[in-house]
Amino acid sequence: MSKDTWFSSDYHFFHGNIIRHCGRTFGNWWEMNEAIIKNHNANVKPNDDFYHLGDFSLGQPGKTIEILKRLNGNKYMIRGNHDKVLDKPEVQQYFIWIKDYYRLHIQDKDMRGGNQLIILCHYAMRVWDQSHRGESWQLFGHSHHRLPDDPNSLSIDVGVDGYNYRPISFNEIREIMSKKNINHY
Repeated sequence: MSKDTWFSSDYHFFHGNIIRHCGRTFGNWWEMNEAIIKNHNANVKPNDDFYHLGDFSLGQPGKTIEILKRLNGNKYMIRGNHDKVLDKPEVQQYFIWIKDYYRLHIQDKDMRGGNQLIILCHYAMRVWDQSHRGESWQLFGHSHHRLPDDPNSLSIDVGVDGYNYRPISFNEIREIMSKKNINHY
């Protein structure tokens, strides 16, 4: 069985104020939680790899664990500024790992060298490892798609607010990046 790779950020489970702050189209946090879970599972299959780039849950550990049990995929977490619940060992066990920053290598026969380097961080970067070569990508969240996309940078916001409250696949990201003007410095 083949597996896909997915990315997202800023699910903000149990965070009622995020609805107002980001213009989310839900009546309350419960509706938001259920819609994000439904959309996540409609895309991410149980065996897929899923990288969440921060601000996962503002819920208590028990409630956050209930959500994690419902979400498909092998879960990897990049810590965001609203992720205090990730400090709890009982929550940590539901992730393959939790990091602040990560250099992800994805095998892809369509990429030069058969390997795509992706820098994962909750925050947007103007430059990153290998960005000067135009061969690596940087994925981020935090800004809720309020930062204008730079067509000359291989960097994008993968936050849930920009993709109809669902994660985005590696293949979708590759298509977006293929249309950007690579700006070497």
